[in-house]
Amino acid sequence: MAGYEDLIGREDINDLEAILSVANTDTTEIVRAVRDNADAIFTWDYEKGARPALEKLYEKAKTSQWNGETDLDWSIEVDLESVGVNNFAQNAAPGGAGFADFEVAGTPFETWTDQQWLDLGVESNKWMLSQFMHGEQGALICTAKIVETVPWIDAKYYAATQVMDEARHVEVFAKYLDTKLDGYYPINTHLGLLLEDIVNDSRWDMTYLGMQIMVEGLALAAFGFMHMMTTEPLLKQLLRYVMSDEARHVAFGVISLKEYYEGLTDAEIFERQQFAFEAAVRMRDRFMQQEVWERMGVPVKEAIEAVMLTPTRQMFQMMLFSKIVPNCKKLGLLDRNDAWLRRRFEELGVIQFEDWVDTGSEYENFALTDEELASAS
Repeated sequence: MAGYEDLIGREDINDLEAILSVANTDTTEIVRAVRDNADAIFTWDYEKGARPALEKLYEKAKTSQWNGETDLDWSIEVDLESVGVNNFAQNAAPGGAGFADFEVAGTPFETWTDQQWLDLGVESNKWMLSQFMHGEQGALICTAKIVETVPWIDAKYYAATQVMDEARHVEVFAKYLDTKLDGYYPINTHLGLLLEDIVNDSRWDMTYLGMQIMVEGLALAAFGFMHMMTTEPLLKQLLRYVMSDEARHVAFGVISLKEYYEGLTDAEIFERQQFAFEAAVRMRDRFMQQEVWERMGVPVKEAIEAVMLTPTRQMFQMMLFSKIVPNCKKLGLLDRNDAWLRRRFEELGVIQFEDWVDTGSEYENFALTDEELASAS
């Protein structure tokens, strides 16, 4: 069994200096080429409904489409400082960065003014939404790859609807960042490396595992957290619509992989467990938002060490895995091979979510209501 050095490039999963050493060295690039090693798979078995759960998901997707241009109220004015003040008031976060019980004494934030806290709130929001946007483009590319590589016609049908969903998500996040937040941050390196790993892998189920279970599962949890925290009406509406799609996307991974993983050997499952762990660490690392601290002129390592001790940030870091862990359990990944992935999630401090409902069972709870769909029409 490989050590952590082989999986994530360091032996200590919490080595902050090693995490920060991975940085984006080309923030001005416009195009990045990533090699896709997979074969395109045709199937001549056109029997629709051979996998009823996937057919049901496909039918749901066909009736749940929305238009980002016309169904979101882009006329809403977004006053960033007012939004920041309102968010801080609602969430009872001293200083305005969304960190409850943040003790600033002895930290780089000790002498900060109210304006600096407001600026941090704006930059953090911009950074978070930027990474969502980049991740959605990763999902767009990976789901197009799934259409090519999955051998089942029902899965190809559903994946095609997700390609449209992901294009819409990239579109609305880009428009929000451009018209309401005046631009975006480059992709975080940890996220970029994970997306490249997912695209590089030739096995169709690894695309599912990396994107549908790990990246989309974390995104669903993060969208829910931001939807709860924000007081900005346009962003709240945007996230509500996106979440209704994301839940189906994660369910697509759970439904598809559960059947497939039941037939894999322990050695094959171990490769999937390792990949899931590597993806989990990379996604956790990217939420340290080192690019924001650099832009704010704060010593990055000191800022992260101070912020990561706040109860709200610790809760947020754990909640990001509230969808991933139960979905991995549903797929049988936690306890195969002497509970290897269970023990890794214990080290990350997220195993407590294992008995939460999996997304394959709950995705309809996120669906747009009849009233919301009627409004969208």
